[in-house]
Amino acid sequence: MERNPLAPDLAGKLSDEVARGVAMIRGMRGGGAGMGSPLACQDTQALRRDATRDVDTPVRPAFVRDAEKIMHIPAYNRLASKTQVFSFRSNDDITRRGLHVQLVCRIARDIGRSLGLNDDLIEAIALGHDIGHTPFGHAGERFLNDVYHERTGRWFFHNVQSVRVLDVLYGRNLTLQTLDGVICHNGEFEQQVLKVGELASLPEHQRWDSFDAMVEACWSQGYGAVETLRPSTLEGCVVRLSDIVAYVGKDRQDAIMTGICSPDEFDDGLGGLYNSWALTAFSTDIVEHSFGQDRIQMSEEAFAELVRAKRENYDKIYARSESNSKQAEVVHELFALIYLRVLEDLAAGSEAAPVFRHHIVPLTRYLSHYGKTYDCEDHELVAVDFISSMTDNYFMEYAQHLFPARAAEIKHRGFLDDYDLGLRATEVYDD
Repeated sequence: MERNPLAPDLAGKLSDEVARGVAMIRGMRGGGAGMGSPLACQDTQALRRDATRDVDTPVRPAFVRDAEKIMHIPAYNRLASKTQVFSFRSNDDITRRGLHVQLVCRIARDIGRSLGLNDDLIEAIALGHDIGHTPFGHAGERFLNDVYHERTGRWFFHNVQSVRVLDVLYGRNLTLQTLDGVICHNGEFEQQVLKVGELASLPEHQRWDSFDAMVEACWSQGYGAVETLRPSTLEGCVVRLSDIVAYVGKDRQDAIMTGICSPDEFDDGLGGLYNSWALTAFSTDIVEHSFGQDRIQMSEEAFAELVRAKRENYDKIYARSESNSKQAEVVHELFALIYLRVLEDLAAGSEAAPVFRHHIVPLTRYLSHYGKTYDCEDHELVAVDFISSMTDNYFMEYAQHLFPARAAEIKHRGFLDDYDLGLRATEVYDD
């Protein structure tokens, strides 16, 4: 393991006592699924809105069903074509959101299995946590929120939309534990110690009402509500921390590969090797300080390093990426223009329009299998549903169709642009 001079005590090794405990838990399960801890969320605790649907079996217990339900909806497929950080470039090697959720899943399952937690629940939360994300990453999230909030006073957040996608738009009848972990995952709010929220301590008959009130508060109150979210399971806490661990080093690797940064720009001196160091150091630290505890936590040194690395990413990567270039202003405008066009099509009942053919009709057909319908009365929310469901390519093709002159201002780097032009990415996007 490489050494990080800014966090010299993070050597990626467990203490002897914790190592013995982890070995015992893994041995109990033959190295397979977790749940060797009394603090794990058991399959028997799973709560669904419709308890008569999706009866568990030994082969497909509760949270296995949730993970499979998530992977078999179109919104999951689209994650492969949604930007993680770097947009408007042809490069099959950079991380898209589909890979990101798998990386979060892998890291979180490693941690959860070592702690004896339910790694089926961890998998379900991780796979579903970004399913409501917009095209163009967090920039797209901001742009959609801007127009929606200006018109309605309500707020858009991708974690809240992820719950809406799974629970409402596709009617998947997921467990409360999975949906709770999804909405509470937000990796933009790092915490050293994550204690479980109050939802799990409520009587069962009150939990769904409390959860629905929490979701509504996020829509109506915005950051004030989102910042207070805490997962009701340790499994959800693990995913929340793993989300940051998954991207803090991987985004750096992508930035170096695309030429946004050079390897020697980073304060720790590790360059792209930081990702490998981070995966080992942070995961081990979380296990060391969470084993046998009723919370998920990091040491002060590990947390300080995680915060430092994330801030360095903002300064040296995200501030230089396409989402902060001049052309981002064009994309911002296109979000508003497309939003207004969708509202016009909805008001006119234009059934040939994409919002009907590619969104309302497929969802209506999908929900009909469960005796449900897609509620289209709130046109503003339908516009949010439709735009957030788009992949980067769909959004740009739609923009080029509706507003060709404006869309033409977006620079796209092709596979051979570096070869033909001899330009580094920073020369194109540094404004």
